[in-house]
Amino acid sequence: MEKLWAGRFAKASDALADDFNSSIHFDCRMYRQDIQGSMAHAAMLVQCGILTQEDGVVLTAGLQGILNDLETGALTFDPQAEDIHMFVESELTKRVGEIGKKLHTARSRNDQVALDLRLYLRDACGEIRTELISLLEALVQQAQDGQDAIMPGYTHLQRAQPVTFAHHLLAYVQMVRRDIGRLDDAVSRMNVSPLGSCALAGTTYATDRAMTAKTLGFDAVCENSMDGVSDRDFCIELCAAFSVLMMHLSRLSEEIILWSSWEFRFVELDDSFTTGSSIMPQKKNPDMAELIRGKTGRVYGSLVTLLTMMKGLPLAYNKDMQEDKEAIFDAVDTVKKCLRVLTPMLKTMKARKSVMLKAAQKGFINATDLADYLVRKGMAFRAAYKIVGQLVAQCIEENTVLEDLPLEAYTAHSELFAQDLYEAISLETCVKKRISQGGTGPASVQAQLDSAKEFLKYETGIH
Repeated sequence: MEKLWAGRFAKASDALADDFNSSIHFDCRMYRQDIQGSMAHAAMLVQCGILTQEDGVVLTAGLQGILNDLETGALTFDPQAEDIHMFVESELTKRVGEIGKKLHTARSRNDQVALDLRLYLRDACGEIRTELISLLEALVQQAQDGQDAIMPGYTHLQRAQPVTFAHHLLAYVQMVRRDIGRLDDAVSRMNVSPLGSCALAGTTYATDRAMTAKTLGFDAVCENSMDGVSDRDFCIELCAAFSVLMMHLSRLSEEIILWSSWEFRFVELDDSFTTGSSIMPQKKNPDMAELIRGKTGRVYGSLVTLLTMMKGLPLAYNKDMQEDKEAIFDAVDTVKKCLRVLTPMLKTMKARKSVMLKAAQKGFINATDLADYLVRKGMAFRAAYKIVGQLVAQCIEENTVLEDLPLEAYTAHSELFAQDLYEAISLETCVKKRISQGGTGPASVQAQLDSAKEFLKYETGIH
């Protein structure tokens, strides 16, 4: 294939250099966006009188034909093409003749690739956002079903205070809602059109950048042509948002891995989202959750790649920036795959409520409530804290729990203790008493659920 930049060079490029320089094997996924942008550009050139109406008809028909043939498989990508832009333009010229060479008027591959990438990522973000909504729905449903399930809440992976399974899952609901917000923010800043920036300095033609921006669904145009072709903030910001999202998915996966272990047994994963062992017949491994946890590092790596690639580049476009696509494409693919396996895994996951409760009954997670009992009767908190600590030590020594200590053991430490302490430290009471906003009390959990459901109602258009 003749190079589109032939003319200046007297010698053909080396085959190794061609292969090293080529990006067609990964940027070919942007063919729809490239053709979409080219159609909008052609229409603008006609509108501005730079090309004739006849030229516009021929170019648009040719581009549509290429798109149709790529979609049906009648046309395949030429591995000899340098990139998707060169492939489409060369194929167009084959089909419509010399008119095809007019398409690149008032355009450079620099603003073309910046356009294609923004369009592609905008589309991808729409798909990922839909997946995040599905994940939210799964979390909310599990939380709804787990309102009556009391489990230990942990700090330092030590049993700390009783919470409900619903309250625990609703923490992840908040994380995912923020992830959706970060995604929306990234898209809003990404949604400006670089088309018309040309190579770096703009063009001598009287073009209408606002027209192409509107046609392609952008909110505005890049105000500076050098920034338009050299900005990759949108890739970095998006990958940063993906990294935070993957961190949240990894934390949830880690919990699922722990909860599904024989040591916890809080949840049972469906067979369809687990694997077995080649040698140990009893094993049921949470491989999907482990892979999500592992793939988080992969997305982090993409972010570091993008940041490192851009950190030393002078304005404007540099070939280093070709490396942006493999990194951001891999991050997009990884996030999609993880969400598409995590959501059904959560939907089919069964909570073992009785096991959660048994775990909550151990570990003295009602100790804070016992201290609060004394505080309500007039004792200073630090004094109450010390007494309860002594009672816990006694329970450990006698291999019992606070609920089973006789009243005389309590009154030996303070006359403020009475029979009502046992009701005060029951797990059900401990949960119900957490009446502060955002806490694990039933009213608070219901309010959190209602808020999440309202958000989903708005997002899914169910009013």
